[in-house]
Amino acid sequence: LISSICTLVSAGTERMLVDFGKASWIDKARQQPDKVQQVLEKARTDGLFTTLDAVRSKLDQPLALGYGTVVAVGSGVVGFQVGDRVASNGPHAELVAVPQHLSAPIPVGVSDEAAVFTVLASIGLQGIRLANPTLGETFVVSGLGLIGLLTGQLLVAQGCRVLGLDPDPSKCALAETLGITALQLASGVDPVAWSL
Repeated sequence: LISSICTLVSAGTERMLVDFGKASWIDKARQQPDKVQQVLEKARTDGLFTTLDAVRSKLDQPLALGYGTVVAVGSGVVGFQVGDRVASNGPHAELVAVPQHLSAPIPVGVSDEAAVFTVLASIGLQGIRLANPTLGETFVVSGLGLIGLLTGQLLVAQGCRVLGLDPDPSKCALAETLGITALQLASGVDPVAWSL
């Protein structure tokens, strides 16, 4: 059980989660074709009615929104103590119950304001790990919102050349200050030719 001190809102991520939560079953299926395949597999092994009950239950669950820095944990949690500072993938709330694996201790010397970037940065970091970049490689980050900017900065720190694409000139300008070469998509420049 966590008492939140500080939280971070990523407007693009939050909007996407809200839109997905409001979408019809058919729209959700269109957005996640891999999940549709899993449902078909479950229907084949567990039967149609069991699968329908499971799908209805899952789709009707609200999506947790947000990220937070927390100060207290509940009993039964291993590796954390009441009073520890932790970063968490819990919803925006004053008091949050979060599974242990969705929390991490905040190192001494890291401010609450810096720690709230943990979850968003981990999203970009997971993509980077899967791409396995090496020194000097060029990567394109499409979308220079908060996660895109964090991802770009992580790639720059890895020694990569980072090209950022976004329609918003202010996001492109900010990216340039962070070492990301940016192209405003509305400029009419062909991004493929520009990236060479």
